[in-house]
Amino acid sequence: MKKEVYYSDYLQLEKILSSQQPESGLTGSAAHDEMLFIIVHQTYELWFKQLCHELKSVVAILSKEEVSDNSPDIFIVVHRLKRVSSIWDLAIHQVGVIETMTPLDFLDFREQLRPASGFQSFQFKALEAMMGLKFDERHGQEFYRRHLRAEHQEMIAKVESRPSLLELTVNWLERMPYFEKKYWTQSSYGSGSESHEHPFWVEYKAAYNTTLSTEDKQALQAFNQVFFNLENSERRFSDSACRAALFIMAYRDYPLLQIPFQLLDTLITIDEQMATWRARHISMVKRMIGSRAGTGGSTGAAYLKESRDRHLVYSELAEISSFLVQRNNLPKLSPVLEKKLGFTAAATI
Repeated sequence: MKKEVYYSDYLQLEKILSSQQPESGLTGSAAHDEMLFIIVHQTYELWFKQLCHELKSVVAILSKEEVSDNSPDIFIVVHRLKRVSSIWDLAIHQVGVIETMTPLDFLDFREQLRPASGFQSFQFKALEAMMGLKFDERHGQEFYRRHLRAEHQEMIAKVESRPSLLELTVNWLERMPYFEKKYWTQSSYGSGSESHEHPFWVEYKAAYNTTLSTEDKQALQAFNQVFFNLENSERRFSDSACRAALFIMAYRDYPLLQIPFQLLDTLITIDEQMATWRARHISMVKRMIGSRAGTGGSTGAAYLKESRDRHLVYSELAEISSFLVQRNNLPKLSPVLEKKLGFTAAATI
């Protein structure tokens, strides 16, 4: 016989509701707003736990040897990434709740918090690592080493050692078959078959060139740097991954490309939302403490601003829109490829 489940027992409310222990109360002068401060941050950590749960599942799916764009896997990935985006949207709006606390209200208990700091949120740093941020790219590395417990640094390092969502997205894009010879007429290849001689890119670059003004002519150099790596620049997204991403964005109206487009677009959205959350945090910190140092010893708002600017992971993906051309100027696809991108597409594409 199945055991009866009681609401508060299932949610372990006794543990949750007894886990708010204001520091100011220990001194005999309890600050009213410290309860709000604790609950808001505990709620953030619960959402961070859910975000980690969702991203782990997405990483597991994309780690498979084959991920077909015509299978349930890619639908599940997009669905869960959209849930991640919804949670970040909620997290951004939650800043408004803590902003109901005035600077004077915060000063009633702020000194009791030292040296604790939101910087020490190991779950948030694990989220950044899962998204694709590496330690070498982090702002405030020395601060990171001094103020984060060794066990948390080790946990985050383990996350960083595994394939990130960014790396798996690059791998997924690099497997896209849209430029294979079988989808293009042999005569259009001319004398070579390298990517820069591909008929699609010859036509696309010509179409892109017509969109440029005299002042924009240097954009062709940027085009080559992004999609053909002529200058061997170090980028998170390989040139072949960028070519596939541009193709997906340009031809997203084809049924088989709708879900891949949503995947890329949602990644860009999540990256922007994380930056927006940091920006709201910066505004809130400036309002609460002005130019003071943070409780953990950081430079406060200045530190947060630098982190916001440097911790974007998918900016290269977002910048691909710079190279789009309008629909009626896009190179015409072969009937074979058009058929593959339709609703009758085989799962083997």
